[in-house]
Amino acid sequence: MATSDKEKDTIFGMILDGRIKTDFIYQDDKCVAFKDINPMAPVHCLVVPRKAIATLADVQDEDQSLLGHLLLIASRIAKEQHLDDGFRIIINTGKDATMAVPHLHIHIMGGRPMGWPAG
Repeated sequence: MATSDKEKDTIFGMILDGRIKTDFIYQDDKCVAFKDINPMAPVHCLVVPRKAIATLADVQDEDQSLLGHLLLIASRIAKEQHLDDGFRIIINTGKDATMAVPHLHIHIMGGRPMGWPAG
């Protein structure tokens, strides 16, 4: 699937192609991770796939291994960030979920007790 100009022009597309400089806490051929610029918890990191997928609702069968990889990396980052007492993984999908950037990404949040219900 070709990446459209609209997908390239999201903030994550600009980070991935180097137009916006970011200090990565993790990167490989499938994804990158970095600290959120507007953290909602003491630890708030993002895992972003290099493949431009707008939302979780847009994944295809071919993305199965990528999705597993993203969660594995999220778990690794949580351990590296010393979130031993727990952490929250969030994947917002669509405007009602307050998805701000139309590029699939995983939030890793922790370092404080998380309330419930989340919304």
